[in-house]
Amino acid sequence: MRVSILTREYPPYIYGGAGVHVGQLVPQLRKITEHVDVQAMGEPREGATAHPEIHPKGANAALRTLSTDVAMANAIPADTDVIHSHTWYANFAGLVGSLYLDVPHVVTSHSLEPHRPWKAEQLGGGYRISSWAEKTAFEAAAAVISVSAGMRKDVLASYTALDPERVFVVRNGIDTDEFKPDLGTDVVDGLGVDRDKPLVVFVGRITRQKGLVHLVRAARDFDPGTQLLLLAGAPDTPEIAAEFHEAFGELSKIRPVTWIQEMLPREQVRQVMSHATVFACPSIYEPLGIVNLEAMACETAVVASAVGGIPEVVVDGVTGTLVPYDPAQAGDPAYVRGFEEQFAADVNALTRDPAKAAAYGLAGRQRCIDEFSWEKIAKQTVDVYQKAIDWYRAK
Repeated sequence: MRVSILTREYPPYIYGGAGVHVGQLVPQLRKITEHVDVQAMGEPREGATAHPEIHPKGANAALRTLSTDVAMANAIPADTDVIHSHTWYANFAGLVGSLYLDVPHVVTSHSLEPHRPWKAEQLGGGYRISSWAEKTAFEAAAAVISVSAGMRKDVLASYTALDPERVFVVRNGIDTDEFKPDLGTDVVDGLGVDRDKPLVVFVGRITRQKGLVHLVRAARDFDPGTQLLLLAGAPDTPEIAAEFHEAFGELSKIRPVTWIQEMLPREQVRQVMSHATVFACPSIYEPLGIVNLEAMACETAVVASAVGGIPEVVVDGVTGTLVPYDPAQAGDPAYVRGFEEQFAADVNALTRDPAKAAAYGLAGRQRCIDEFSWEKIAKQTVDVYQKAIDWYRAK
């Protein structure tokens, strides 16, 4: 079987879960398939054909993406058996490539545009383009892979024209050889962490999806002495920046909080996670949440919102604590404040009971080893490829 992977992100240029997924999946696929070609956007790098986002200059980002997609589709080898695209950025390339070469197209739903309306702030009219590209590619695909059962449910609800028999669940995974406890102290000491006090850590982007502003507001109710360390890049939009800076400024007045804006190397992130008492994931939308797996693999307890695929990763009362959140009530200030207060209470419950937090951490790592290996995920992905090929030939 000869596979062509289409993606925006590919190592070493990764900024989100989809990039981590592709970066881990491709080496495993190369062990069990005849050939794996990778078409990626951005700068040249080893193991992939790179396509810079340069056309047309000055255009909306979504329009530039579509032009790059055409270049990617043109570069897919003619002897490819199945095309596999990741995120809306590459879905259009997969759709065009499938039509051009007359081969099946498989898409992986790492997220869904209908569930991310805040992207309109970032993309403007481009959000309508990204939504169209995703919908068109999904409905034409020979198979859709969802990274969680929760995501599969959302896919079928969002795109009702899909045949449920063509929508499969193959979860994200974690490399437990890369993410494991790191008891070194050079990184955390360099960041000013007091290793004698409880530490709560967040790792992620400053987007509405990741809910960081809720964590910062919740931290006002953390117990005195609890440290908060945010490994978070620049906000997506000026509106999100203003909201975050206001909440961060208010918190800074009453307790120490550290915000590291540059992206740290993965080995440094691993050490930070390993020293955290609690890893916090306040997402309001999360298809699965690889970052929770990374924390669990480092033997760190997790407190996370119970949205999307997170409950399929974090086992409430075993590897962490799940905080209920209803996206439908996001516009109710009283409800949101209640969520933030509960998040703080659940964090405090673990920072007050380090033995329980440690037990959650041990259980979390074992769960990663047992349930989320990339070797297993690659085999499941190839099974979907074969189903897609069989369906395409029979239609």
